[in-house]
Amino acid sequence: MPRQLSPATFEEAAAGLAAAAAEGQSVRIRGGGTKADWGAPRAESDVDLHTTGLDKIVEHNVGDLTAVLQAGVPLAQAQSTFGRAGQMLSLDPPLGRGDAASATIGGVVATADSGPLRHRYGAARDLVVGMTVALSDGTIARSGGKVIKNVAGYDIAKLFSGAFGTLGAILEVSVRLHPVAPATSTALGASGDPEVLAKAARLLTMAPLELEALDVAWQSGWGQVLVRLAGAEAPRRIVRVTALMRDAGLEDVDAISDDDDLWARQRAGQRSDGAVLARVAARPSALAEVVRATRSCEGRLVGRAALGLSWIEVETGALGSLRDELGAQAPIVVLDAPPGVRDRLDPWGTREGSELELMRRIKMRFDPAGACNPGVFVGGI
Repeated sequence: MPRQLSPATFEEAAAGLAAAAAEGQSVRIRGGGTKADWGAPRAESDVDLHTTGLDKIVEHNVGDLTAVLQAGVPLAQAQSTFGRAGQMLSLDPPLGRGDAASATIGGVVATADSGPLRHRYGAARDLVVGMTVALSDGTIARSGGKVIKNVAGYDIAKLFSGAFGTLGAILEVSVRLHPVAPATSTALGASGDPEVLAKAARLLTMAPLELEALDVAWQSGWGQVLVRLAGAEAPRRIVRVTALMRDAGLEDVDAISDDDDLWARQRAGQRSDGAVLARVAARPSALAEVVRATRSCEGRLVGRAALGLSWIEVETGALGSLRDELGAQAPIVVLDAPPGVRDRLDPWGTREGSELELMRRIKMRFDPAGACNPGVFVGGI
């Protein structure tokens, strides 16, 4: 069994990490555990470092629309705090399985998780303006207007966002917030033709509508385009959206204001309990191709239509066909898979070249001991 560390201070976290690294031990950095299986299969760690004890909302600067959160703060708790001031952190990934909402801000940032709001507000790396981390040599490093010790020249917040804890432990993040809109409206239209879905998404992307979210869904031979508008003018602007949907050839076009359940389903589609779930990054112009590949593999898809990001659920035997259909121009990362399947596959696929070499050099710069989540990331990093 791994030795368990639950630091309550930054100094305890850094010291525990450094002690393990000095002894040649591997450290698994854990938050709420909602994405514990993501990344490459790895041997059992020597030490589990839990960030859930770092659970303070250090600052909430209402007038400046900023906040400082320790890594173990559950994102749901943070959103509740911000909501009482009419504000939000514009990150809306799934927060856990079933009724659990234990995803922490550190885990969300470390895995670059996101939801439909990414269309308007960007990814986690775009919302984090500062970060404090612990490195395996015991250094506590800060970026974002504060002194950076031993890591000058690096943008820590950008590097650690999506690094899966392989560079060090995120201890604290400073984030920008946004006002909660007084009202939202959603328009949706359907089609069984991937080309029609792609045409509608293209028209809506190009229109000057300030969309809060633009999503696509596909299942059982039928797809939808979903658009969310926010603000007092949303009910009026939604008329223009529905007109564009009809112009693009979508059917069953409708507009609804009670739309929370609809978007919750979209977020839920970014997880799978019993099949393989792959995240696909393609050109937005390749949306029809991605939907056709999903149809060919009898899969289910949700995605950010204007960003080229899709989450596709397929049965285990169809993963190879999905990769063949999409090719090298649409990289696939497997997020969820049944335990027996996960042990046999590389979720990142084959990656070589200068980008992988650069990532290895960054790993060596931040974690020369190789202690932090070894083997989890691309290329065995």
